[in-house]
Amino acid sequence: MAFWGYPRYVSVAEKKAKAEKKLKQLKKKNPDLQPIRLEGKTLALSWWAKSWNKNLERYADYENRISRGRSYVRHGAVLDLTITPGTVHALVLGSDPTPYRVTISIGPIKKAHWKEIEKQCEGQLKSLQDLLAGKFPKSLAEIFFDRRNGLFPSPEMIKFDCSCPDWASMCK
Repeated sequence: MAFWGYPRYVSVAEKKAKAEKKLKQLKKKNPDLQPIRLEGKTLALSWWAKSWNKNLERYADYENRISRGRSYVRHGAVLDLTITPGTVHALVLGSDPTPYRVTISIGPIKKAHWKEIEKQCEGQLKSLQDLLAGKFPKSLAEIFFDRRNGLFPSPEMIKFDCSCPDWASMCK
């Protein structure tokens, strides 16, 4: 029951139990669901994953949405996640009993932009093994993470589509 128009407080344990129950129910019809399960408290382990989050956080419109999204992950509410080139699809359980469908589309890097990144990276990398392990020379990381000309997409390159009732352009 709501008090003064505020929704009833739902504990983390209740949210996790609700998500687990819904996941079991959905897996009967679709056993191929790939839920997100955290091991420990850290959401992003690699340099790439941390930088992806950092990139989104630096855009003011997205910053306040990300903390809410993190709580969905921590509560086990991301019931399915599929990543394909240029697109991310998710099934997320919010306060409604029916999960929301979320699609994030990311535009490709233009060829001229890619050529410029290649040019800037020339001679910067001393070990391919270090790069694959996520260890970057600082100068290379700065090139990749540059706000205007780096590898990570700007808000104009990211399109969101979600079936939730939230009006914000970036679904939490």
